[in-house]
Amino acid sequence: MIDLAFLRDHPDLVKRSQEARGESPDTVDAALAADRERRAAITEFEELRAAQNAHGKTVAQAPRGDKPALVAQAKELSDRVKRAQLVATAAEAAAEAALGVIENIVIDGVPAGGEEAFVTLRTHGEPASFDFEPLDHLALGEKLGAIDMERGTKVSGSRFYFLTGIGARLEYALMSLALQRAIDADFVPMIPPTLVRPEVMRGTGFLGQHSDEVYKLEADDLYLVGTSEVPLAGYHMGEIIDLTAGAKRYAGWSTCYRREAGSYGKDTRGIIRVHQFNKLEMFVYTTPDDAEAEHLRLVALQERMLQDLGLSYRVIDVAAGDLGSSAARKYDVEAWVPTQGTYRELTSTSNCTSYQARRLDVRYRPEGKGTAPVATLNGTLATTRWIVALLETHQRADGSVLIPEVLRPYLGGIEVAEPIG
Repeated sequence: MIDLAFLRDHPDLVKRSQEARGESPDTVDAALAADRERRAAITEFEELRAAQNAHGKTVAQAPRGDKPALVAQAKELSDRVKRAQLVATAAEAAAEAALGVIENIVIDGVPAGGEEAFVTLRTHGEPASFDFEPLDHLALGEKLGAIDMERGTKVSGSRFYFLTGIGARLEYALMSLALQRAIDADFVPMIPPTLVRPEVMRGTGFLGQHSDEVYKLEADDLYLVGTSEVPLAGYHMGEIIDLTAGAKRYAGWSTCYRREAGSYGKDTRGIIRVHQFNKLEMFVYTTPDDAEAEHLRLVALQERMLQDLGLSYRVIDVAAGDLGSSAARKYDVEAWVPTQGTYRELTSTSNCTSYQARRLDVRYRPEGKGTAPVATLNGTLATTRWIVALLETHQRADGSVLIPEVLRPYLGGIEVAEPIG
């Protein structure tokens, strides 16, 4: 959540942020009103409790003959305190709910508007062109014995798949390369849990507008994560962490699950939009002052990966209305997919400033001060979807696919994936 003191002092700025996201500025007025009611209710409760304590001393010191009347007054005062406590508790819950509706304040320069209002910051490489009719990634995957959608659907339903043979090996190669790159960049490798408690899912902002995309195990009151950002954000929940030696950086390798609610009819062919996939996610805890520089560092790591894989891409500054509730700014790196004639997202990296840390109570000690919320950032370094761009970009006329040189050490030296049968 945002800083309540900041909200009180700068309501107009918060309103502009909400409007840039396409949200109503009335949410700010509602949160401020709920905050005033909360403070008034707490004040009333505390004043009554103080009066109750003072009255208790009076009763204890009163002559015996005066006690019955004073005890009756004490009973009445006790009832009033209990009622005031209930009102204060309800007001606190209402204020928390109203504040929770306000999304993270977008950073200056983030384009306003919805999904199509992004700004292209740069492009790299020329989109692949062919002197033959290129196949899409699923047709190539089937020729190579790499992707089996039919049996995935048979076993688990629509939008599930098997990666087989070279497909499975390609994913392991991508993830292993990404993990090594992350380690070289001072990230601690992690295999996080993929089931988390509600407070962790809520704290990262995934139980807001997009909660219908999250799988929940009702019997256990646990959620399946759609990214290891979630457990990594919860890793230091409720802690004061030491940032004197610099940022804490983690690289989480996990399976991810998304319901893809509301996306029916979109990208139903192949493995672009599926319910289960693997991902190597970078996650950073740092000081608010260093967050923007860290954000650019994450993007640079992503770009280097795509460059070394021989992919053409663009980097976009995502518009405010297309940000998740926790992100103050997000950069997407989108690779060119030849058969679709467009760029498709392969990586995202978000600066969540102190929004998640406030909700999860992760703090540090600024020099010469008390404690303050850290800033958190996240970014993808490899995921299953990358296979789409790899297969289509590096395909050859006979249906074989050239393996990028950086992946060959993880594939036993294989230089070309050949059709089977």
